[in-house]
Amino acid sequence: MKEKEIYTELSSIRHLMERSAKFISLSGLSGILAGIYALIGAALGYYLVYGPYGGLQYRNYYISEQEVLWKLFLIAIVVLILSLATCIVLTIRKAKKKNQNVWNPSSKKLLTSVSIPLLTGGIFILILLLRGYYGVIAPASLIFYGLSLVAGSTYTYTDVKWLGILEIILGLFATLVPGYGIVFWTIGFGILHIVYGTIMHFKYDR
Repeated sequence: MKEKEIYTELSSIRHLMERSAKFISLSGLSGILAGIYALIGAALGYYLVYGPYGGLQYRNYYISEQEVLWKLFLIAIVVLILSLATCIVLTIRKAKKKNQNVWNPSSKKLLTSVSIPLLTGGIFILILLLRGYYGVIAPASLIFYGLSLVAGSTYTYTDVKWLGILEIILGLFATLVPGYGIVFWTIGFGILHIVYGTIMHFKYDR
């Protein structure tokens, strides 16, 4: 066997091993839809915080209004539930289309890696909410979400890691100007998700 043929065969084997060790049924379309849900949620949140005639000026006095805060929290929960449901449905559909098993060792490891930072972040955010540290809730959600993506990227596409890194960086910047939490939240969960989902769709879903 020629050296070139040996190299080609070894490359094919390595590629197959990498595919079997990683969960590759994530749908790019789910990322796009999650971003759209986030933009709608952000628009509702903007209306609650700034009112119908507000601009993008620095705001932090609204954080003492409990009713507004809980409405924002409810909007975030609804966006999260819709995003997760969409991701699950589209991932299952993609896996079936490619004759792949959704619940396999790779997906279990991915779920475990993602869940630890997400659950930790969720509990941390609830503590912030109860203690009244409202200004850093949006930054914390971006940072912990980014950490979960970086942790889970080991078991799926590398693109997920770069999205996570961008979310972390954005969350750190948001911490410096907590009065613009909704703006950073919109960029992180809305725009970045749509861009990421579009890239993933054209790279892996077609």
